[in-house]
Amino acid sequence: MSKFKKKKDGGTPAISTASLPDIVFMLLFFFMVATVMKDNDLKIQNNLPKADQVTKLEKKDRVIFIFAGKPHQKYQKQYGEGARIQLNDRLSAVSDIRNFILAERAARDPELEKVLTTSLKIDKDAKMGLVGEIKQELRKMDALKINYTTTKGSVLD
Repeated sequence: MSKFKKKKDGGTPAISTASLPDIVFMLLFFFMVATVMKDNDLKIQNNLPKADQVTKLEKKDRVIFIFAGKPHQKYQKQYGEGARIQLNDRLSAVSDIRNFILAERAARDPELEKVLTTSLKIDKDAKMGLVGEIKQELRKMDALKINYTTTKGSVLD
């Protein structure tokens, strides 16, 4: 009769790991799609002015960005309180624009060199003298396509 005895300690069955690779790959694809790479870490204050007639640039790969404004409070001890220029991730002087434009042109396709647009993201409280100096350097580099980035809104506000 010992053949027909029931097991009293049945326990729980083992968990199937057959679907585990599917779950891992779904999570991997989700994070690959949902993650956005950060372009620049802004070290300056950049409150853009408002404009009522704006158009959007279609092809972002043909745009070179130059930021200008006062440094954020955490950078003011290091760089001072005056308006500064940010090229990529570093604060620079106006004289550095030449090397920056040359490096950006070299990094892009030679066919796109004639259609590159320089977008100026200038803080609304920045002085016009700084903007004039930036434009003078761009003229020397023959970077004559300039775009001023603004936010949409009423000019009178």
